[in-house]
Amino acid sequence: MARNLRIATVIGARPQFIKYAPISSVLQMKGIKDILVHTGQHYDYNMSKVFFDELKIREPEYHLDAGSGSHGAQTGMILERLEKVLLKEKPDVVCVYGDTNTTLAGGLAAAKLHIPLVHIEAGLRSFNKRMPEEINRVVADHISTLLMCPSKTAINNLLNEGFKNVLHGGEFPSPEEISFVKQPDPDHPVAINTGDLMYDVLSLSLKNPRVANSGILKNHGLHAGSYGLMTLHRAENTDNILRFEYLLEFANGLAKELPILFPIHPRTNNRYPDLRKRLHKNIIPLEPLGYFDLLHILSHATIALTDSGGMQKEAFWLKVPCITLRNETEWVETLESGWNILQKDYKGTHATNDRFDKIYGDARASERIVSAVTYALS
Repeated sequence: MARNLRIATVIGARPQFIKYAPISSVLQMKGIKDILVHTGQHYDYNMSKVFFDELKIREPEYHLDAGSGSHGAQTGMILERLEKVLLKEKPDVVCVYGDTNTTLAGGLAAAKLHIPLVHIEAGLRSFNKRMPEEINRVVADHISTLLMCPSKTAINNLLNEGFKNVLHGGEFPSPEEISFVKQPDPDHPVAINTGDLMYDVLSLSLKNPRVANSGILKNHGLHAGSYGLMTLHRAENTDNILRFEYLLEFANGLAKELPILFPIHPRTNNRYPDLRKRLHKNIIPLEPLGYFDLLHILSHATIALTDSGGMQKEAFWLKVPCITLRNETEWVETLESGWNILQKDYKGTHATNDRFDKIYGDARASERIVSAVTYALS
């Protein structure tokens, strides 16, 4: 039955391309039809095509070309254009990832057309409604049929919001064990602790020679353990000039002690065109990097500074101390491990422990997700 299933996958932002890669491989291996829709939320080469090339993701069947714009304009454009695709293709299920405007628009399009919705990376909460990502993820969860959670914390967040149908008590099932007493539907959604897809991607990518052989450190005269890495792009930081200047002052202070590589996100670059002039001489501005180059830099860094959820986890897995440039994080396990600390709490050191090594699963999240979708919806 699984071979007859038609899945529409909606992605549009850099983290979604990365998370989709292992799912794509499993779907292809199982011969399941996957209609790939790229909304165009991230559209230039360094934020989009490079990830398709590196992670060997096939060309999407549909490009919606939504581009940049305000939250409302971008979400509305994706919703309008995606609805036409879904009406034409009539998929059995729609899959969305994470917490972007693409996630929200994809979820709304599916729900309005009464197509079962799968939300991958469900159950995360910052408990900060000023974050656009928080609004997106909460709405997506509450209109989903299947909620694929990356951790037990995410499961508990859903239980606290009234979700009742949790598979295997919120523990990781093996992909072969996944089954449902009752088929999920919009009125009885099912939450599953699948583990984190990014751990699947990182585990595979570390074996790729392109990660080990990246020449980017050599190009900048750096060697392992001699530098930091910073990323800064979230609206809560870049759209608030006082907040942005505070974080920039913090980073400039750390840069007095060691060089910091800083791949500059288009959002940040567009918001502050004079940014390079405001950086300490030890902060090295870079164009946005591909996944392999970024993974190489992070794995050899002394410290990471970031407002990216993905990098918080990657630093945790790679045992690189991380400072999160936010006042809260969805990835509370990284804080509990000591490998991550909020910027406001940073006193110059990290107190780390390794009790949380398997908290995000065993690099089989993609298998669990595909098994759950095919069992529930075929």
